[in-house]
Amino acid sequence: MAHGPLPLAVAWVPPLPAAESAAGARFTQPRRWEDSCWRPRAGSPAWEKMAPRSSRGIAPAMLCGLSLFLGFPGLVWVQISVPPQSSPHTEPHPCHTCRGLVDSFNKGLERTIRDNFGGGNTAWEEEKLSKYKDSETRLVEVLEGVCSKSDFECHRLLELSEELVESWWFHKQQEAPDLFQWLCSDSLKLCCPSGTFGPSCLPCPGGAERPCGGYGHCEGEGTRGGSGHCDCQAGYGGEACGQCGLGYFEAERNASHLVCSACFGPCARCSGPEESHCLQCKKGWALHHLKCVDIDECGTERASCGADQFCVNTEGSYECRDCAKACLGCMGAGPGRCKKCSPGYQQVGSKCLDVDECEMAVCPGENQQCENTEGSYRCICADGYKQMEGICVKEQIPESAGFFSEMTEDELVVLQQMFFGVIICALATLAAKGDLVFTAIFIGAVAAMTGYWLSERSDRVLEGFIKGR
Repeated sequence: MAHGPLPLAVAWVPPLPAAESAAGARFTQPRRWEDSCWRPRAGSPAWEKMAPRSSRGIAPAMLCGLSLFLGFPGLVWVQISVPPQSSPHTEPHPCHTCRGLVDSFNKGLERTIRDNFGGGNTAWEEEKLSKYKDSETRLVEVLEGVCSKSDFECHRLLELSEELVESWWFHKQQEAPDLFQWLCSDSLKLCCPSGTFGPSCLPCPGGAERPCGGYGHCEGEGTRGGSGHCDCQAGYGGEACGQCGLGYFEAERNASHLVCSACFGPCARCSGPEESHCLQCKKGWALHHLKCVDIDECGTERASCGADQFCVNTEGSYECRDCAKACLGCMGAGPGRCKKCSPGYQQVGSKCLDVDECEMAVCPGENQQCENTEGSYRCICADGYKQMEGICVKEQIPESAGFFSEMTEDELVVLQQMFFGVIICALATLAAKGDLVFTAIFIGAVAAMTGYWLSERSDRVLEGFIKGR
């Protein structure tokens, strides 16, 4: 996006010698405060006066005067500009920029008249208006708003043409009231009169009064560029768009008027709108008794389809479509229009059908079985087997988990001790009910000995019981 000049920045520079001008000549004390505002001249060690009337507005000159009033003659304003960045859009032609600048200038003239006068003492307004109309004050006010802040091209053009605009404002308005013609065409030579183009402002085809016959656009019209080629509207053709284009006929013509209407669909040239008015046919059609008949390219050598494609005729053209997978070359769609059968298929009647290779093929791998596919087959692992590192291995069925399968070894030992303790206590209680103390002691001792004797075996039995085995 292009950027215009940034706001002016304050800079301190050494004041000019009191008795010398920027060019080294003697000068007297300035009579107006703005005459004392200077800036370095671009590309030169010399200095130049900063004009108060400029595209930069009146603010710089006012602040220069303020610096003098405050006693700082070395305080000047330096304009900081940012080079335009590349833009993805095509830059406008300088003529278009100049035209936009003039249009904005004219709007500024209208705005300044409305804003400064209207409603009040009529006699006073007429007196003041006559002075304000062509005043420097009004020019500065108009130039302040000519270019938008982001319009770099406008700012650049205004900077180049600022002195010309001032010259026109103060000296040329009466003899050249058309600012666009005076500035853009005659002075800057960026534009041409309407209906002309190029460096010499040559007439467009068809004449400057009616370029391209009024039925097209002259490339570069109104500018000092372009080729002058006519870009004709739909239905019109020729160097100056004075003829009907392909597919159109002259419905009406006189010395200044031409109406072109569309021919019947396939007609390239015709004498009227009907099907029987054709004089020449579009590609893919043949003229027969003033009618355009579709050519069947599939029945001639005009069609060029691949070896595994077949031709389908369309209006004015044709299409190539792929043969069925079963076919090795075909004459139409489907497995019944094959010239030959593809590998993996066999002729059955008039169709190419898939061969079941699994009836003959034997899979070489262990624990594999054959699976038929369209036009071929493949070997997969049999049921209960899975592919692992290129071979089929039996799938491991996980063992059913017991109720206590997740218990640790220490937990099992504690559970065994608790189990045998409960058994001993139960036996002792039963013996005690018979009031036989020695019987209870005996039974308890027998139980303890039996548990000790069966300790190793009981461990395995109990562990299998707990884990569900």
